[in-house]
Amino acid sequence: MERNKIAVTVDSVVFCHTNNKFKVLLIERKNDPFKGQWALPGGFVDENEDLEAAAIRELYEETGVQVNSMEQIKAFGAPDRDPRGHTISIAFLCRIYVEEKLKAADDAANAQWFELEKLHDMDLAFDHDEIINVAQQFL
Repeated sequence: MERNKIAVTVDSVVFCHTNNKFKVLLIERKNDPFKGQWALPGGFVDENEDLEAAAIRELYEETGVQVNSMEQIKAFGAPDRDPRGHTISIAFLCRIYVEEKLKAADDAANAQWFELEKLHDMDLAFDHDEIINVAQQFL
């Protein structure tokens, strides 16, 4: 019996709490799909890589933000969430209290902090608005 190939990715929701406001870290995608749209930092899990380690690695590669640990919050696996094929994303959450300087690199054309209340006007890539909504329940 042949099985369908399903990819595994990680997405990192990084909340920064400063001046009594919460901000979330987003990257502007450098490549398709969703080139030019804002998204959560994340990417594909390497073979033999731990999920949390993948989230920490992708966050650092795309934004320059280094963290020691993250909390796994939920898996997102709607078959049509990624136009490249069936992709399951494991979402991770991290809370920080200093607005780190950002350095976009790798798959990110830009990286920026956004106030949570301003996100409703944005069209985020993939299902990242849903992932952020779920993550907010952990604040």
